[in-house]
Amino acid sequence: MDYPGFARALLDPTLACPVGVRVYDGSDPTTRFAVYRNNVVASLVGALGEGFPVVRELVGEAFFAVMARAFAMHDPPRSPVLADWGDSFADFVERFEPAAGVPYLADVARLERARVLAYHAADAPTIGADALARRFAETATIADARVRLHPSVHVVVSRFAIVSLWAAHHGHGDLARIDPCAREAALVLREDDDASVIRLPHDAAVFVHRLAQGDTLLRAAGEAEAAAASIGEPFDLARNLGVLVDHPVLCAWIEAQEDRK
Repeated sequence: MDYPGFARALLDPTLACPVGVRVYDGSDPTTRFAVYRNNVVASLVGALGEGFPVVRELVGEAFFAVMARAFAMHDPPRSPVLADWGDSFADFVERFEPAAGVPYLADVARLERARVLAYHAADAPTIGADALARRFAETATIADARVRLHPSVHVVVSRFAIVSLWAAHHGHGDLARIDPCAREAALVLREDDDASVIRLPHDAAVFVHRLAQGDTLLRAAGEAEAAAASIGEPFDLARNLGVLVDHPVLCAWIEAQEDRK
């Protein structure tokens, strides 16, 4: 049996039933294989829809099924754990020409994928609000300190209103009143055993992203200030630091002298 060929034929309806397929009762293997293929593809479409429910709602069941089938052919699962499948779906959606009329669809997919990754991320202890407040009070060392973010933390920045769209599809907000072209950013992380989506101002999104990249607090704040200025928004350092205090974002605080060891 050509197992790679069997796998390809399962996802591509233009391919014939693989040579070597046998049916226990002597019936036509082509018919049985076609039924099996439909069941496999339907299962994959269903699994992808569970991971991207708002994307599915935005385009409708029929359109999503066609897009998901095309994605399964383009990038089939490589693990039996289907929660691991879908990292490249947003990029695929961005290139999927029939979806071009919904320009925010790919970024909504990125937000939904971030939620799945956040939910399944490793556990790690976080720094509490009181401990962080004491750190922030140490003004002599705070500027050169670095931090380590919780494994569940993701930042998704978009030219579109992805947080509002996502929230409206979960019963929070009026979809008809949303301007989809209003740029929004999201902080995604696991809180209380669920994946939370928090809308961030643009400067706060840059601030958290730069911390994730290993910048010092001072450097991250500088990048956030420049980002705010580029779109004519005021920079609010207290608001940026408040994100770190209000949510379980940080796992470790690394002083400058520790960083040099």
